[in-house]
Amino acid sequence: MSQNDTALIDRFGRHVHYLRLSVTDRCDFRCVYCMSEQMKFLPREQVLSLEEMLTLAQLFVELGVRKIRLTGGEPLVRRNILWLIERLGELPVELVLTTNGSQLQRFAQPLRRAGVSRLNISLDTLNPERFRGLTRSDRLQQVLAGIDAACEAGFDRIKLNTVVLHGRNEDEVPALVEFARARGLDISFIEEMPLGQISEHDRAEAFCSSDTLRERLEQRYTLMPTAERTGGPSRYYRMADSNSRIGFISPHSHNFCADCNRVRLTAEGRLLLCLGNEHSLDLRALLRDPECSSEQLRQAVIDAMQLKPERHHFDLDDEPQILRFMNMTGG
Repeated sequence: MSQNDTALIDRFGRHVHYLRLSVTDRCDFRCVYCMSEQMKFLPREQVLSLEEMLTLAQLFVELGVRKIRLTGGEPLVRRNILWLIERLGELPVELVLTTNGSQLQRFAQPLRRAGVSRLNISLDTLNPERFRGLTRSDRLQQVLAGIDAACEAGFDRIKLNTVVLHGRNEDEVPALVEFARARGLDISFIEEMPLGQISEHDRAEAFCSSDTLRERLEQRYTLMPTAERTGGPSRYYRMADSNSRIGFISPHSHNFCADCNRVRLTAEGRLLLCLGNEHSLDLRALLRDPECSSEQLRQAVIDAMQLKPERHHFDLDDEPQILRFMNMTGG
């Protein structure tokens, strides 16, 4: 199979080249849009071992996946995670990682040496009090130091991810753009996704559309649309006076399902075919079944592509249809 081919094609003709691999459901933050304050995490025996994750990652690469993103929870709180990352770095695949930044002072250099080419770092505010309210953590300075450590480590690109909530942080969007520009970083602004039942805020009232943000930013910057893609759902804009790109991820206002090239593997071994649906295959059960051959496992993954739905349907005014939180989904 050449690098341009894939065995993973869904019934709508979409080619899957991108695997988002959640290595843990655990996190050292409790972001209000991601999980509840009191979380129950998976028992250890239900979580894939690092060896099992490597086996499945190798299979997906054999089937045509060309990009693997490590997610969580917070992937860098998984014990011995560098063992997995170093081995994934040996595969013929683009290896990237999404993190909340809290562990980057320790991990930035080892991640780069292991073959991670790009980082996405969550940063929703530069205000310590707001950071405490949004993440239920006091570690803003630790995250900022982690971003600096990542900049020094020499990754190909670093992108900040900001979930924008009306009344909470939308007024900081220009300041966050300036923060990114000063460091030569990209930044994407994300509409909140209605996954899991939360009580901390009303999602409909907190919704802030990408169009609204872009209009506000265009009062300050000349934004030039670009066809550049990084394999994910961001739509990017360039600025004439900066190398930084501004992206918008818009699951509500600009559905991006038509060209979806992604599947997710949760920490418990569930192959999730769509972020906003429950269509999935239990790969852990197959992997741990002594009567399931490697060829049967391979064919099960190929066949699972037929479960991939055409699109998700998010409705801010209704109760969430998907009760799993983002930490269970894999970022």
